Amino acid sequence: MDFLIELILLPVTDVDRAKAFYADRLGWSVKVDHQQSDTFRVVQVDPPGSSCSATFGVGITEPGAPPVKGTHLVVRDIAAARDLLTGNGVEVSEIRHMTEHGWQPGADPEHRDYASFADFADPDDNTWVLQEVGHPASAGVTNRPPDVT
Repeated sequence: MDFLIELILLPVTDVDRAKAFYADRLGWSVKVDHQQSDTFRVVQVDPPGSSCSATFGVGITEPGAPPVKGTHLVVRDIAAARDLLTGNGVEVSEIRHMTEHGWQPGADPEHRDYASFADFADPDDNTWVLQEVGHPASAGVTNRPPDVT
């Protein structure tokens, strides 16, 4: 039995501003922009290569709902992904990786899966985490980050 996540809902205060951020700055495709009335509008955007969409609008989340925090976007090359986003005007944290000594700056030197991260937020403070998995340099490297206690 598969349980697939295919859609997440994001609370936003300005639908057009959110649409511009996701489409123009992040480069996500707009799959749906439907407005039934002044009290209902749905915008669905898809990250490149993802089978999960993000949706926001009017009348689809509770008014004043808190932002969604920490949704992960898996990328093969975190440095390239960060460069692409910052080149489009997105404020992205510096890349960091976890070691037995705690967080260290930069990508994991061996590009182990699930070890390197960077963060950004949309205009409504919904936050996203870039996480590197499947980097070509990780071939033959253990796919687990070091154990941290």
